[in-house]
Amino acid sequence: MPANSWPQKDSYQEFEPLDSILSAFVDSEEELFYRGYKGRRAKAALLLAVVWGGTLTLHFLSWGSWFVFALTGLMGIHALRIISSRPSDAPEALAEGDRDHWPEVSLLVAAKNEEAVIGHLIHNLCNLDYPASQYEVWAIDDCSSDGTVQVLERLQQKYPNLKILRRSVGGKGGKSGALNEVFPLTRGEILAVFDADAQVDRDILRRVLPAFDRPQVGAVQVRKQIANEQVNFLTRSQAAEMALDSYFQMQRKAVGGIGELRGNGEFIRRQALERCGLFNEQTITDDLDLTVRLHLDRWDIDFLNDPAVREEGVTRTVALWNQRNRWGEGGYQRYLDYWRLILSNRMGFKKTWDLFMFWITQYLLPTAAVPDLLVAIARHRLPILTPVTTLTVALSLIGMFVGLQRIQRQQVLDGERSTISVGRLLVETVRGTLYMFHWFVVVASITARMSVRRKRLKWVKTVHQGDRGVAA
Repeated sequence: MPANSWPQKDSYQEFEPLDSILSAFVDSEEELFYRGYKGRRAKAALLLAVVWGGTLTLHFLSWGSWFVFALTGLMGIHALRIISSRPSDAPEALAEGDRDHWPEVSLLVAAKNEEAVIGHLIHNLCNLDYPASQYEVWAIDDCSSDGTVQVLERLQQKYPNLKILRRSVGGKGGKSGALNEVFPLTRGEILAVFDADAQVDRDILRRVLPAFDRPQVGAVQVRKQIANEQVNFLTRSQAAEMALDSYFQMQRKAVGGIGELRGNGEFIRRQALERCGLFNEQTITDDLDLTVRLHLDRWDIDFLNDPAVREEGVTRTVALWNQRNRWGEGGYQRYLDYWRLILSNRMGFKKTWDLFMFWITQYLLPTAAVPDLLVAIARHRLPILTPVTTLTVALSLIGMFVGLQRIQRQQVLDGERSTISVGRLLVETVRGTLYMFHWFVVVASITARMSVRRKRLKWVKTVHQGDRGVAA
């Protein structure tokens, strides 16, 4: 396929580009500041009052239990569709004979104080099985105070396709700001974003890029794998969590639902990113925000279970709490910011319905659990949302088991292991499911905190240990 004929989506040109819609809400004092980002505290407070008030009301209505059973039934139908659907097969890797016509790719790494890991990643990315003239590696130094810059400068002398951008002091927007700053300098038709602790297989580009043959695909996310899985309970549980995420990603796509970006190991079509207004500097999770933007602009996000991108799992409870609070708050922000556009059904019914179903399990249920549990204790009865909770936990158990099974099956095919241990799968599934209950605490605290705290954009950096994190 000639490079200048790489698929471009034109089937949805009747829709106005999303960046035009967002630009229509321009604030006179700040350029391109979408008004949906304003009033998050008021919207969060209103939603919290509705959820808490509605949960309390259900306890005292004669038909409250029937309402919950009906909701559980609707969710159960969607869950059955997810469980019973067969994911599509991964595309064939790029053919060696078309090597001269492979698309140009830009690999982006935003780094701040990543001396411990950045060298390993850059060496990895600069030695991919891909024509050196067809891809570039951009490392964006976000005002590091350690030896990150010195490591990058030494590597630049070794690898001609490594380019470095040093942000000026006071650069805003966190990771989003860094990626937006380097974007005009890149040349790739496809852009890939990696965290500084990432590690990938040499053939990752050859295996991922064919997913963009479908012109409606705006982005592709690869499975995340915990590199230091054997360190302790937290890292082993995070490995099971990633397996659960990969299961839902594949199954949701199979029923026409939402595919999501995860920040590390995400590949984005340049045209799609431009139409969506680049990365949002008004959020603390650029990947989750861009996920909604892409779907609102009628792009698809594909997911590949193999290859995977390896990353460090956090090893301490405090680090896990900070990381999950950032993920949870950023995920919640996107509903508050884009609710009008979501409800306008701009994504299409299947995606909108899928997004709503998972919003119930990810945000509504943990938020409602607080008043539900308090009333249940006071009245000596089961929480009224027990059917929804039971369905959610059951779906999590199934998803984690199957997700882990798929990964082990792939490892057998790759020769990394000889057998699949059902007993081990069960132990990892139970342990991972128990671990996942921490999301109830995280989300319940986030939805309450955002209702009273003024908007802030605080990027809490996850500290990477490199080889120390793997061997600890």
